Amino acid sequence: MKNKFYIYIQNLQEQICKGLEDIDGVAQFREDIWERPEGGGGRTRVIENGQVFEKGGVNISAVHGKLPEAMQKMFNVGEADFFACGLSLVLHPKNPMVPTVHANWRYFEMYDEKGNVINSWFGGGQDLTPYYLFEEDAIHFHQTCKTACDKYDSAFYPKYKKQCDDYFWNAHRNEARGIGGLFFDYCKATEEQSMEDLFRFVSEVGNSFLEAYVPIVEKRKDLPFTPEQRTWQEIRRGRYVEFNLVHDKGTLFGLKTNGRIESILMSLPPHVQWRYDHHPVSGSEEEKIIKVLEKPVDWL
Repeated sequence: MKNKFYIYIQNLQEQICKGLEDIDGVAQFREDIWERPEGGGGRTRVIENGQVFEKGGVNISAVHGKLPEAMQKMFNVGEADFFACGLSLVLHPKNPMVPTVHANWRYFEMYDEKGNVINSWFGGGQDLTPYYLFEEDAIHFHQTCKTACDKYDSAFYPKYKKQCDDYFWNAHRNEARGIGGLFFDYCKATEEQSMEDLFRFVSEVGNSFLEAYVPIVEKRKDLPFTPEQRTWQEIRRGRYVEFNLVHDKGTLFGLKTNGRIESILMSLPPHVQWRYDHHPVSGSEEEKIIKVLEKPVDWL
């Protein structure tokens, strides 16, 4: 399964990068191949200063070795070997009318001293962070997520939508990071579903990413915007940074397993602001998105 999934994310990286370069029309991804001293490595691809994307990354990695002490505590195990691979992407568009997007699909294995797999699971999801709310965009994104889920189990979308709302919650701000999507973790084989079934589900979600995001970009990328709207985008990006550095498990895992810092912090936007005690004007479009982020919305 680990080889099968790694081949899948290599191909998915190619598809997604090609789709994003096509819509940007100017910038192309820069590629870095890197190795992790303890075992494994990855292929980082970053796009910057494009016509549409100010900064973004579509990264894959496959790392292995001894499970670090911090992760032993997290999983409540003793010494063990592990393998983890995944694709992680974040895109920060120039135009504040285009939402930031994040997605991740991953697979994890843990082994006993004889090298036998003692635990394995899938995780992943995709979520949207708009700066200005277009309800039809939110509906399109969530409908695409639901369509992918429904091919496997009608219970998946409501379950993983709720997990997304719960996970991408900036507890110290008491607000959501964005308008959600899907989030699933520790998806293990059961009597009803094999790892092969879960592989097909996760790859279905991965394959739906461009369909979920690109139509929104095409619709919003040429809309006019003011310097004040750009400032609002940068202030809201600050909340994105806060979540990634304070709460995000993937970021913390990377930092605690001696991950490649440039790849881990690829998710941070190039221009961001923190204004002291900033509040949007009452009744404004800026306030509208804040109100939406106070409580999860059933977009469908």
